[in-house]
Amino acid sequence: MRFKVPQDSETIIWTKHAIEKMMQYQLSESRIRRVLHTPHRIEEGIAPQTIAAMQSVGTPKHPKEIWVMFQEIKIKNNKRNKKIKINPLHQRIRIISVWRYPGKTPIRELPQLPEDEWEFLKKGLFVN
Repeated sequence: MRFKVPQDSETIIWTKHAIEKMMQYQLSESRIRRVLHTPHRIEEGIAPQTIAAMQSVGTPKHPKEIWVMFQEIKIKNNKRNKKIKINPLHQRIRIISVWRYPGKTPIRELPQLPEDEWEFLKKGLFVN
């Protein structure tokens, strides 16, 4: 089976890195779109201003996860460039990376600290 390279559309821009990872992990464009459309979990991405969406696959004995890291794009309304027509109901996103994780990842949670410690950290009273 040959890999079909996804093309940029009105709503999704694919990076070269994401396309390479799709080939590496044997993930199709439709599978990535399905993860974006119905994720089981959404978390803050590792890179600044990114979002990571996950969908569980596999069996209970051999669980796997498919992750997609993307970034929302703000589009300026430029009257000169009328070729790009964006549907206002849809957002435009840039797919940065995709990967298949063997196993089940732990859910990212904030560390358990007493409430007064959180207030201390929020106020920025860091004393050396």
